[in-house]
Amino acid sequence: MRLNLPAIAHILGLLLIINSLFMGICIPFSLAHNDGSWRSLLMAASITLLVGGLTFFSTNRIQKRDIRKKDGYVIVSVGWIVMSLFATLPYMLEGSIPNITDAFFETVSGYTTTGASILNDIESVPIGILTWRSMTQWIGGMGIIVLTVAIVPLLGMGGIQLFSAESPGLSPDKLKPRIADTAKRLWGIYMGLTMIETLLLMLAGMTFTEAFNHSLTTMATGGFSTKQDSVAYYDSPMIQYIIIVFMFFAGTNFSITYMALHRQFKKVWENEEFRYYSLIILACTLIISIIVIFNNNASALEKDFRDVLFQVVSVITTTGFVTADYTQWTTFVMIIILILMFVGGSAGSTAGGVKVIRHVILFKNSLLEFRRQLHPHGVIPVRINRKAIESNTTFNVLAFIFIYLIVFSVGVLILAALGLDFETSVGALATSLGNIGPGIGKVGPMDNFAWLPDSVKWVLSFFMLLGRLELFTLLLIFTPSFWKEY
Repeated sequence: MRLNLPAIAHILGLLLIINSLFMGICIPFSLAHNDGSWRSLLMAASITLLVGGLTFFSTNRIQKRDIRKKDGYVIVSVGWIVMSLFATLPYMLEGSIPNITDAFFETVSGYTTTGASILNDIESVPIGILTWRSMTQWIGGMGIIVLTVAIVPLLGMGGIQLFSAESPGLSPDKLKPRIADTAKRLWGIYMGLTMIETLLLMLAGMTFTEAFNHSLTTMATGGFSTKQDSVAYYDSPMIQYIIIVFMFFAGTNFSITYMALHRQFKKVWENEEFRYYSLIILACTLIISIIVIFNNNASALEKDFRDVLFQVVSVITTTGFVTADYTQWTTFVMIIILILMFVGGSAGSTAGGVKVIRHVILFKNSLLEFRRQLHPHGVIPVRINRKAIESNTTFNVLAFIFIYLIVFSVGVLILAALGLDFETSVGALATSLGNIGPGIGKVGPMDNFAWLPDSVKWVLSFFMLLGRLELFTLLLIFTPSFWKEY
């Protein structure tokens, strides 16, 4: 089965057109702040629109209307890379990040919602560029491919293959029969929550620009901030609690959010992944709070609790905002934080990581092995939400977690070979593969990635993409069987 190259080019052109429109949205912010970056944004948007438009319209008549699954994987994998390359233009044309390695690292970190940054003085960067930086996370949060899925059917091309390639992660809830309707609903909730958070942050004391930028990156679980000190800069309990709530929403399966908006609260709590997700946050917050409060001699109970809650939610949802240096909270706490990096948020959310539902299935399947040993001829399936899941789903979860650990181990070895110490190698790889942002070691919450060698930045960029596409999508195109014709 050959690749449908005209169709692939057609969709890539559409992605670039959409990308250029989002660049254009950032221009008014530059004009409002009179920072001069509008010229770079306009030029970058024009170049992206020109290339995207030529690619899109030149393949309009020759492309076949059918996108197969293999085409979907190529579009998604190549699409993220192509978008990231063109997204470097505003940084490089304006001069904020003149180095292609740093610019590509920053854009990949944006689109993958990782939040790792090479900027040493964020406040010196023009607002127009910072808004574009935040916008890359917002686009990547839900996945520009999902946005395209809502548009592609209008062109007479199938969208289901793009959606399955962009979101290969396990979700216990069935998608709507019409994939375009599903994508539109997702983006409707996404945009609605972004606007609500913007309003609330403004009421709490942020300017419109600050509130808008932080809302974009909160809902994307990205973590880019307009301040070098992240959310800690504001030192406002109200702002921090608002962001905590919306990070929690962003890390929740969007179908659960949809149910909650329709007041189906019983169904929300009956969802096992949501219960485990909530209980993990509660348990880790209580455990770490006791340790931190005890070490601080209970000198600031509310602040200590707030900082712990904020960091726990920020890490498990893979947002990466910072209000405190968690590397100072004892080694025991650091281990809990590292575990949370691997847990991740809910399936069907913008969060990264392995995802809670996979851990639930792994845990249940492991416990059931004891019963299977006693009843070797019995059929004892794993049940989620009181329903037996197919054995193929369980096998997929086991394979994913195994491959995740192998990829993580190989990545740590590569970073160590490139000169990083063990703690920094583990921290940098965990945060990149899990799309988290701050890590541990020399890439902790109070540090950044600017000092890393260029070779390490390219390696981490690859692992960010790998994590964002949940391993299989990107790794699949490197397998010989993918390129065989059937």
